[in-house]
Amino acid sequence: MDLLSANDRPGQYPASYYAASARPLDPFPPARGALSCDVCVVGGGFTGLSAALHLARRGYDVVLLEAQRVGFGASGRNGGQVGQGQRVEQDALEEMLGKPHARDLWRIATQSVDLVRALCAEVDMPFHDGIIHADHRARHVPQSWDYADKLNTEYGYDKIRPLDVEECRHLVNSPAYHGGTIDMGAGHIHPLQFAFGLARLAVLSGVRIFERSKVQELDAGNPTQLRTPDATVSARYVVLGCNGYLGGLQREVAARVMPINNYILATEPMTPEQQEDVIRSNVAVADSKFVVNYFRFSDDHRLLFGGTESYGYRFPADIASKVRKPMLEIFPQLRETRIDYAWGGTLGITMNRMPHYARLAGNILSLSGFSGHGVGMATLSGQIAAETIAGQAERFDLMAQVPTLRFPGGAALRSPLLVLAMLWYSLRDRL
Repeated sequence: MDLLSANDRPGQYPASYYAASARPLDPFPPARGALSCDVCVVGGGFTGLSAALHLARRGYDVVLLEAQRVGFGASGRNGGQVGQGQRVEQDALEEMLGKPHARDLWRIATQSVDLVRALCAEVDMPFHDGIIHADHRARHVPQSWDYADKLNTEYGYDKIRPLDVEECRHLVNSPAYHGGTIDMGAGHIHPLQFAFGLARLAVLSGVRIFERSKVQELDAGNPTQLRTPDATVSARYVVLGCNGYLGGLQREVAARVMPINNYILATEPMTPEQQEDVIRSNVAVADSKFVVNYFRFSDDHRLLFGGTESYGYRFPADIASKVRKPMLEIFPQLRETRIDYAWGGTLGITMNRMPHYARLAGNILSLSGFSGHGVGMATLSGQIAAETIAGQAERFDLMAQVPTLRFPGGAALRSPLLVLAMLWYSLRDRL
């Protein structure tokens, strides 16, 4: 199944709130004929756009090939939350890799948030501070508080603090949560507007962007040859930033990065007072369930609520009803609130939920598998790809040294195993 077309119309953005509210980006032409460049970037999401931008600013001649439209995939459909740290907490990373390596990964992750903030300022769009981690079971709260204390004392990170049940329910007007933490060093953005902003910066820096230009073949060599339906691109270097939409282009990566679907709805606009009665201080929220519920408000006061599990790669016929159910479990007071938009998207996950960095050849880099933590890390990964090609590979190597195992059975068996895993974890979330 080709996930680039399984749930969407070719060349069209989904009917999402983001697509309806972002300042439109004029279409780019398809690639045609014989093209050559220093670097060919495959994928027009955060990774690819950031790589193209940072490479062009270093003086490289860059071609970016996007199979659909810029920001078409997870980069333009996600929850917009820019979390601190890696997708895996520092305790687990210390156990997996040792404290020095874990500290390096924390440093890299904080740099990803700094980069998104800086780029948001450059494209003149807001970055809103604050993400609450909300515990859906009282027994989880002490662990959350201990983790905040660890970050304070061992990592010198003083922007996260504990929330008791009273303050948590003051900030998030729901009986579902028992406490947690609030991290004011994290935040949230309009992701598709961010992608469009990166594309505009890239073009101003000289990047040649081509849409509706799916890479069908990639022949490694020096130079590497990439073929689309109407073009052949010859490149000294290649950056693959395809994440959940890689398909069969590179099977070694596909065996380690699994596409899964997730869903979001947007309510009708509320008044600023109504917004404050749901979530105070315009912070974002992500809860402690394995099948995470995540939510925040848009700049025009709509609740954007995401989550729910998906078995198989086809989007459900009624996404709004599917997502409305967990929304009402958390906010029963919104039962009469109208749903204006609902959409799905495909992201890439790995076995250990850490990004998969790989040198597929001396001149081909792949960076993907951000596991729901990609707004910051995918954007930074593009910058890391650029500096690696320029000869500074320290951050790339630190990320690549994190083992990302093949899914059992490779690409062929990942989907049925995912169904079993999601059924188990969704059951555990209810216990």
